[in-house]
Amino acid sequence: MKGNEFLDKMELINPAYVEAADAKPKRRKTACVKWGAVAACFCLVFSLAVPAMAASIPTFYDMLYAISPATAQFFKPVQLSCEDNGIRMEVVAAYIHEDTAEIYISMQDLEETRFDETIDLFDSYQINTPFDCTGHCNLSSYDPDTQTATFLITIEQWNEQRIIGDKLTFSIREFLSNKKTYEGIIDDVSLDNIELNSATQTVHPRGLSGKDLVDKYTSSNTREGLSVLKPVDNLCSPVNGVMLTGIGYVDGYLHVQIYYEDILKTDNHGSIALLNSESGEMITCNGSISFFDDAREGSYEDYIFTEIAADTLGDYELYGDFVTSSGSVEGNWSVTFPLENTTDE
Repeated sequence: MKGNEFLDKMELINPAYVEAADAKPKRRKTACVKWGAVAACFCLVFSLAVPAMAASIPTFYDMLYAISPATAQFFKPVQLSCEDNGIRMEVVAAYIHEDTAEIYISMQDLEETRFDETIDLFDSYQINTPFDCTGHCNLSSYDPDTQTATFLITIEQWNEQRIIGDKLTFSIREFLSNKKTYEGIIDDVSLDNIELNSATQTVHPRGLSGKDLVDKYTSSNTREGLSVLKPVDNLCSPVNGVMLTGIGYVDGYLHVQIYYEDILKTDNHGSIALLNSESGEMITCNGSISFFDDAREGSYEDYIFTEIAADTLGDYELYGDFVTSSGSVEGNWSVTFPLENTTDE
């Protein structure tokens, strides 16, 4: 198109179209901008809420830890000490070297004297880390003057990776203390004139020891249970919380049955042996079968001797070895701390 023709055509254009073309267009906010703002708000709320929930709501922390240990430990705030039920738990020191961490944790009774040198965490402690590891906890020392027990926690990360910079959470639900030990001949029972118990029952054991017993039970496809003595009246109680409830033969083997009271709270346990009155030889049992009482609080245990004939039973005395306690102390103690050295290497 020539210049003159172009000018002639321009005269035919409506002026309103020219004004509209000159005006700046109004930009519409796109949906992605709106969703970006929503996502930013969500991230802000999440970043603020999760640490608070991890700190104050144990069930939320446990759920998050089950899904992602690393995430749970990241959001878990540092807390080097705590108090519950009049007992203070505190991180004393940490020594981190390569893939191993050694941490000292103290527990101090601020109100009473519920500790002694027999304190036991009763397998109630838990070690939470953001990585796979093996760990254990042992009593390191006890100070009766300050009522303070100190425990050594040792953890080792798998694959020999360095662990400095991560956080660890150590928690305790309950502990035992003031435990008593009994070891010796049970004088209240004489095996040379004992009335043997012939009543038996079939149980599904909560625990087994002895290779033959374990093989017999685990190789059974039907798992019909195992035969044990049926408890009779208390024959004697060598120590508080422990009772002899039967002596007899089952399938040709001697069974000596002991009842341990309220094991879920006391951890009462022990063992039975036979002491030859003439030679002094100690005969340990070949295995044992343990099973709960009807309330599933106490536990019976049949100690089995496979080589003691009934006509030689009078040559022996019962020998017991028992550990008992008055019960556990419950609480909710938890500390979280960075895996960093707090003492000189």
